[in-house]
Amino acid sequence: MAPPPEELRTTVCIVGAGPAGLTLAHLLHTAGIDSIVLDDRDRETIATTHRAGILEQGSVELLASTGAISRVHAHGHEHEGTVFRVDGVDHRIDFQGLVGASVWLYPQNEVFVDLAQTRDAAGGTVFYGVSDTSPAAFDTDRPHVDFTDADGTPRRIVCDWLVGADGSRSVCRNAIPEAERQRFSLEYPFAWFGILCEAPPSAPELIYSRSERGFALISQRSDTVQRMYFQCSPDEDASAWSDDRIFAELQARVDGPDGFELTTGPVFERTVLPFRSYVSEPMRSGRLLLAGDAAHTVPPTGAKGLNLALQDVRVLFEALRDAVLSGDESGVDGYSDRALQRVWKAQNFSYWVTSLMHRDPQAGDFETRRRAGELRGLLESDHGRAYLAEAYTGWPRESRLT
Repeated sequence: MAPPPEELRTTVCIVGAGPAGLTLAHLLHTAGIDSIVLDDRDRETIATTHRAGILEQGSVELLASTGAISRVHAHGHEHEGTVFRVDGVDHRIDFQGLVGASVWLYPQNEVFVDLAQTRDAAGGTVFYGVSDTSPAAFDTDRPHVDFTDADGTPRRIVCDWLVGADGSRSVCRNAIPEAERQRFSLEYPFAWFGILCEAPPSAPELIYSRSERGFALISQRSDTVQRMYFQCSPDEDASAWSDDRIFAELQARVDGPDGFELTTGPVFERTVLPFRSYVSEPMRSGRLLLAGDAAHTVPPTGAKGLNLALQDVRVLFEALRDAVLSGDESGVDGYSDRALQRVWKAQNFSYWVTSLMHRDPQAGDFETRRRAGELRGLLESDHGRAYLAEAYTGWPRESRLT
């Protein structure tokens, strides 16, 4: 007979040590609330996985003002606008001039590095590289998570509250009975071909380009590493593309009368990223609460994924703080409805801007031209550009961390 798992006790168990999970752990720590975090990935894998790189102004305020991360202002790049390039002609969206806000270019893996160091400094417990994670009993007042740690030791964490911040393949979400949740999803008929290359930036701000050949995004990661994407088929074979072919395609999608040219360099990562919109409702089952990609995913066009997860965490922290410190569970009871209001706004924005900027292979001539007209109307209108700026930089938050 196998020995019983080693049992640990905490107030909040967080499954998922990405930015959402570690931010929540940090905020709980600032309120004097104990938590334990676990993740099936090892620390090095999380720290070196390149993902989203745009932080909304509200996300920067949340992370920097609470001491969660420290390098964003020193090493991140503030962007006061972005460029929508349509058929080779630039239309700059002036975030500061339109809504008085900015976004910051700061890669998600660097956010994780900061958060992990902050957690270390606080002496918080994080189990990386775990396996066989199994959340249970969240319909009782004594939920627990069973797992095997990186050394092969079976463990159980018993807690008062359980949080699933474990990404789009969430074991926590999948542990909720099907009868208790609804799933809403949409698959898109295109994907992004993404690369990382060694090169200086092509432009000081991001460029969202729409052309007859399809969409392209000229993004950045640092002063020496650039991220670029172009629209492709979901079944595209990334390995079949040489560096020269990739840059020829990207250049063709940004060509214009101004003679703009991309900076190029060796490609060291290439991948095909399928598009999907997904929401699981509600974001709570008993004492299990979901946050971030565990509950919802968006196409990356609107730069909403990480930011939406951090806004979930803001609301969830306030709810858990009140429940633990004062016994007021009204915030927990209202968490799902409150978070979902912003989730569906972000879903709408992400779907809308994706539809406007991509060529839909399933759309007829009328719909293609109608979308082009809608895009022109948006970019030629002060009100349209202001809406785009507000949605992209992040809607005003509903409450403060007080």
